[in-house]
Formats: sequence, C-alpha cells, structure tokens
Amino acid sequence: MRTTILVLLLVCTAHAQAQNDRINNRGTIGWYNTFGTFKLSDKWGVHAEYQWRRDNLITDWQQSLVRAGMNYQLKPTVLLRVGYAWIETFPYGELPLNGLGRDFTEHRTFQMVQLTQKEGIFDLSHRFMLEQRFVGRYSSAAVDTEDEFPLLHRARYMVRIQAPLKGTTIADKTPYAAVYNEVFIGFGKNVNANVFDQNRLGMLLGYRFNGTVRVEAGYLNQIVQFGRRIEGRNVFQNNQGLIVNAYVNFDLSKKQK
Repeated sequence: MRTTILVLLLVCTAHAQAQNDRINNRGTIGWYNTFGTFKLSDKWGVHAEYQWRRDNLITDWQQSLVRAGMNYQLKPTVLLRVGYAWIETFPYGELPLNGLGRDFTEHRTFQMVQLTQKEGIFDLSHRFMLEQRFVGRYSSAAVDTEDEFPLLHRARYMVRIQAPLKGTTIADKTPYAAVYNEVFIGFGKNVNANVFDQNRLGMLLGYRFNGTVRVEAGYLNQIVQFGRRIEGRNVFQNNQGLIVNAYVNFDLSKKQK
C-alpha cells in the first residue's frame, strides 16, 4: 500500500512538473478545404487540393496550403501518391510560430501510402506519409524575406473510420459520419524541440451526392508543439474549431475509352 501511494505521488509530481514546463495557448480555427481527384486510367490519376485555413474561425489567416500529386492504384485497397506542396504560414495567435512574428513559406515534397478496408458497415483507412519540408526562416531580424530553407523530415499517420447513417454502405444520396486522428512526428538532424510535431482529431458529418461530389463538416482539434522554446519552456498550441471538406472526383478514363 505504501509503495502504491509512493508511486502515485511520483507520477503526480512528474505530471505537474511537465505541465509547469509548458506554455499552453488556445485558439479558434476554421479550415475550408477542396480536394479534387482526376482519374486518368485504371491505375493512374492526379490529385489536387487547396486548404484555406483561418484563425478566429474565419476572420484572420492561419495558413494557405496548395498540394498536388500523382496517384497510382497499386491494388483496389492500396493507393500510392507522390507530390509537392506549397504552404504559407502567417503570424496568428498570441504566440506566432515564427520567433520574429512573421509569415514564412514552406516547400514540401511527400510520399504517401493509403490502405483501405471494409468491416461490416464501417470503412477504415490508414494513411502513412513521409514529408521533406524546406521551411523558410530569417537568419536575422535585419532581413526582409526568408533567406534560409533548412530541411526538416516528418512522418504522419492517420486512421479514419466512417459509416453510413442509413443503409449499409455509403452510396449516392447517403449521409454518413466519420472520425479520424492523425499524429505527426519530426525526425532527422534538424529536428528541434518538437519530435512530437502535432496531432489532429476530426469528427464529421457528411453527405455523398453521387460518385462525383461529397461534402462533410464538423469539429477539428489541432494540437501543435512549437519547434522552439520560450524562456526554456515547450510551447503547445491547442486550436479548436470548424472544418469543412468538399471532394470532387472526375473519371477522365471513361472519356478516353
């Protein structure tokens, strides 16, 4: 009994110390995203997306993200993608990501594997991504634009589960519910204070109009750890808000046939 009490005291002390070593910020965000897929053949396709990420729900900039890639359908349940992304991050919130309080540009290449499976009425997907991120930074406060782009590596894993709200499959004119979680881990020689980079949790309601268009919206929680410390303390940003996704799929292979 004494040992148990001692262990509990040690755990509580360690937890309190970890909390004291943190600076926690909170924000309200709104992400409004469009995803397009253009099927060129049974195997090949093109992916394009734009994400309009806002702070204070919609009034201020958080990020602007453009991403494009080439798809290869290895198997019906295995999708491969490689591509490029351009991101502009703005000085949002009480403590901006950039230490000088400025916006910065990021150029990114990525590789993705997505696995899908069906279990009863549930559709599950597992997405694995590797990213090579060239993140702009200012060598000093005297320069006007980013003059350094160090390479940062990041791994991502997302699991998503969705199910129809009527019937047994998400077909045309079907509402559905979905939940997902994605964790980001930094690695490599240039990783800073944030080996854990961020985590995203989403809970959504969606509607599939047909095989071409579906939309979904719901709650988003984003936890971000800064790559720098402030006064020797780790900085965590907890953003909560709204996410809206629109998906448009075009089968160009049928026109070719």
